[in-house]
Parts: sequence; C-alpha cells; structure tokens
Amino acid sequence: MSPLSPVNRLLPFWAKDIKVGAKMINARAETVHEKPAFRRAFKSRRLLIPVDGFYEWFPTQQLGKSGKPLKQPFYIHPANPDDVLALAGLYEFWRDPDKAEDDPDKWLTSFTIITTSATDAVVRIHDRMPMAVTPVNWEQWLAPRLDDVDTIQGLMAPPTALEIYAISKAVNDVKNNGPQLLQPVPAEPVADSGE
Repeated sequence: MSPLSPVNRLLPFWAKDIKVGAKMINARAETVHEKPAFRRAFKSRRLLIPVDGFYEWFPTQQLGKSGKPLKQPFYIHPANPDDVLALAGLYEFWRDPDKAEDDPDKWLTSFTIITTSATDAVVRIHDRMPMAVTPVNWEQWLAPRLDDVDTIQGLMAPPTALEIYAISKAVNDVKNNGPQLLQPVPAEPVADSGE
C-alpha cells in the first residue's frame, strides 16, 4: 500500500506489525490523550476529515438468516447543506520492518477518527459519534506545535444541528455507489430493547 493511500485505522509508530492497527479505527475523546497508541499523535499529528455525513446502523424487528436482527442504516449529516463537517482525527506514519529501505511501500500512513458520547439526537441510533472541529478552530487544531492537552481537547465538539434519516440497506455493500444511496427511505420498526 502506498504511503499516499491512508489506512482508516491508526497504526502506532512503535507497532511491530500491521495487525496492531486492526482495532484502532476510532479513538475515544475521553482517553485519547492517555492511550499509548494515540497520545503522541494527539499532541502533534492531528488532521481534519471533511465529510458530507456519516452512517450508523440500528437493529430492526426483522430477523436475518442468522436469527439476529437486521440493521437499518441511517445517514447523519449537517441540517444546513452549506455547513462543513470536519471530523477530528489523528494520523501516524509506520515503517514496515520487513521491507527494504529502498522499497516505496516501506512507509504506511494511517489515521483514526476521534469519537465521543452521542448527542441526544444521535443516541437513539448509536451511543457514540465522531467529534468535529468547527471552522474557527481548524488552524489551531492543525498546528503541530500546539501540544497542550486541555487546549486541544477544547477545540473538539460533537457536531450539532444534524439531520438523521433512514437510507437503503444497499449502502451495506461496497459495490454499490451513487447518490441514490443517500435517498431517505421509510425506517423499519426498531427491535424491542427489552426495557
């Protein structure tokens, strides 16, 4: 994989092999500054991930072949189409010890998205959601010399003024692509939580 093709899971610089990053797709905002895999990147390798929106899945009453509830995908995006949603993230460079020094694939760039507890609007679908950085804080967030943990944490916030609606399950297959995947569909009845 080329260093110009980032992997969406943080691979710490100290990792012995690429498998270490498999569980590091997201970093929790509450502990990102403490965890060995993230704390160094949190202090100097922050990035912004511009997105139109993000997806979350919620169990429905309909059961699949496995007997488990099927999940309904939801699209979550800024209610104002002119708003930019810049997710808070971290990046890291990792050197593959098994590749020759002159191998162009020796270095891998990886990244992770910082998450937080879901807002009232999102919690009915999922208990976590991405953190965002508002435009007024972008420059500070990206400043590599800013390393004060409290200041950095203060630059992030959960996105607000979001629109949430059910979308087609076709989004579950990576072979599908196109604007039709973002068209609202009627939500299926949700699974009983047993409460």
